[in-house]
Amino acid sequence: MASIRTFIAGHRGLVGSALLRRYQSDPDRELLTRSRGELDLTDTAIVDQFFVRERPDEVLLAAGKVGGIKANSDLPVDFLLTNLQIQNNILSAAHRYGVRKLLFMGSSCIYPKNALQPIREDSLLDGKLEPTNEPYAIAKIAGIKLAQAYRRQYGCDFISVMPTNLYGLNDNFSLESSHVLPALIRKFHDAKVAEQAIVTLWGTGSPRREFLHVDDLADACHLLMQSYSSAELVNIGCGEDLTIRSLAELVAKVVGFRGKIIWDPSKPDGTPRKLLDIGRLSDLGWRPRIELEDGIKRTYAWFVENVQAIRQ
Repeated sequence: MASIRTFIAGHRGLVGSALLRRYQSDPDRELLTRSRGELDLTDTAIVDQFFVRERPDEVLLAAGKVGGIKANSDLPVDFLLTNLQIQNNILSAAHRYGVRKLLFMGSSCIYPKNALQPIREDSLLDGKLEPTNEPYAIAKIAGIKLAQAYRRQYGCDFISVMPTNLYGLNDNFSLESSHVLPALIRKFHDAKVAEQAIVTLWGTGSPRREFLHVDDLADACHLLMQSYSSAELVNIGCGEDLTIRSLAELVAKVVGFRGKIIWDPSKPDGTPRKLLDIGRLSDLGWRPRIELEDGIKRTYAWFVENVQAIRQ
């Protein structure tokens, strides 16, 4: 039997590297990966040439420009335009060159700021977005709608998943552009090394967030690629959340920072709460395996081993 040719777009990032680890365990699969220097996904002609030459059977679209509140606020054009270019190029090439199945990686930030909790998939476009990440969210919503349009107009087996807040190996730990959990690891680690007595954090600490280890996400995506085919979105999360204040205390404990935590309420909090309804995925028999504290311990151990090489 011929092997399945699977293209993982964005294989060096947090999500893509987890997908790569998961799919490397499949014996009858040929994995296609390209670095940003080898394949510019924002260039339509170059993407087309890649699909003509490699003819992937499946595509896992995990490439894109991502970042936290500060990065989204500072670079709205980049977050909107880059993500639109990447997803438009890959979805259109996947259709033209006969890709059998494609998974589009969305984000829970696509949902309205004040959506009912836990957030169901049908909450999409049911209210105003959180302003601090609106450009990124709009790009992702456009990708979802494009995947649905290809299914409706051409019968393409394109599916879309909406992961909650992710963390794990190969995350971005830059204080300028990272998400909250890796940023906390970085801040507390640096403070511990410098023997600082105080760490100041953005906001009030009151927003609630749900966190999923990226290896659990990869397991869920693998299952969905095998057993799910619908235009309807699928949320991927753990079904539990906690306050950012509680998260900070947990990260400080894991890192070993014993100083004082001060909150700066002049900085934005972001969306008050984001907890996903994972009933659709749970009905397929999937459950997360990695508890939050254990996942943070694994992530911090990786960070310490790679701190000199990772993005600052």
